[in-house]
Amino acid sequence: MDHDRKRLLIKLKLATQIGEGLDGYIIGGIGMALAALTADLHLSTLWQGLVGASPLIGIFVGGPVFGWLADRLGRRPVFLIDMVIFLVGSVTQFFVTDGLQLFVIRLIMGIAIGGEYAIGAPLLSEYAPRRNRGRLLASLEVSWYVGYMVATVVGAALAHVDGGWRWTLGSSAIIAAICLALRGGIPESARWLLSKGRRAEAEELIAKYGMDIDVEAEVADVERKDSFRALFSRTHIRSTIFSSTFWAFLVLPYFAIGTFWTQVFDALGLGDDATAALLVYAVTAVLGVALGTAVVDRIGRRKLLIPPFWITAASLAVVALWPGSTPVVVIGFLFFIFLNAASSALTAVYPLEVFPTSIRTTGVGFAAAMSRVGAAIGTFLLPIGLDHFGVGFVMWTGAGVLALGGLISHFLAPETTDMDLAQAARSARLHND
Repeated sequence: MDHDRKRLLIKLKLATQIGEGLDGYIIGGIGMALAALTADLHLSTLWQGLVGASPLIGIFVGGPVFGWLADRLGRRPVFLIDMVIFLVGSVTQFFVTDGLQLFVIRLIMGIAIGGEYAIGAPLLSEYAPRRNRGRLLASLEVSWYVGYMVATVVGAALAHVDGGWRWTLGSSAIIAAICLALRGGIPESARWLLSKGRRAEAEELIAKYGMDIDVEAEVADVERKDSFRALFSRTHIRSTIFSSTFWAFLVLPYFAIGTFWTQVFDALGLGDDATAALLVYAVTAVLGVALGTAVVDRIGRRKLLIPPFWITAASLAVVALWPGSTPVVVIGFLFFIFLNAASSALTAVYPLEVFPTSIRTTGVGFAAAMSRVGAAIGTFLLPIGLDHFGVGFVMWTGAGVLALGGLISHFLAPETTDMDLAQAARSARLHND
């Protein structure tokens, strides 16, 4: 029994970690490939923006839709279908001949990325032991940042190769094929089966894998409303607001600054090597999220979320005050990147713990969609802010966003450390009341 459970957890962990890393790889790869593919495909400024934004648009659709499907049809089928889309999309990117084709393909892949956010971590959480669930789930964010960093390295290595951008984008097919093979033998979630009244099947899985699940609590907490309507019911509305806003405020400055790092770099007068700086940006983020993963079960969820919000807000405020001082700017950005990434480990933890099983993937999918609305808004407004108001204004705005995230989290974030998933969801409801 212990051997079967350990083997399943290892396989499920790999299948979700690789899927999360693939998300980061797909989003990170376009940044390094965009200049070359723009020249090859003769993209206008409009089409450059559309190709760059297409995954974010797709995530907005895919998160809620795939989440709703996973709550309605089951975790396992959505877990497989999602990766098939990644595989097909990755291969077809290699053969595109114009901007419209690339936009449509990456839009569909963005829908799959939204689906991955909605299904991967929730399925893992529903099999994870309570004692180290936070660290296990947070490790998915490490995978995302590693995937983003690897894509940056691959893109830089192929930047001067003829047609190298095609290999940068198409290479995600290798990762997708490996991940799809791993997902083939993973069973349905026992918690989801309980939420659908299929108790005998669930108890058979619980016995087979020796899972520590509070069966009666899972059955008692089944939400009878449609999962979308339930998110906005009096019982769950504050959990919906919290999971959506803390995630959005965490990633808005990171994506905006990372996407337009060259422009920010130039505006701060830090030299010519923006590519090297972007690699430092990516590596620092990996180190930060690794720290967050290591301490999430030790210090608790709230302590990992709220203080870093205030510290990173202060870091960007310092950069805004002294934009001409290279040491201040470098130290301020390193603090911001490192601690922002450390807290982002919670984006794979908190949204899964504040909703009951019957609406979990819908809730996570909706929160993921809202986070990408924040990222899209920040990414759209940053170059406009730089052009019209300067880098100081942009840094102050980022500081304000982070401070607002800290304030909202102070009032809405429950403490769910070391609780069974059903207990964590109940704790969130009591906290909200």
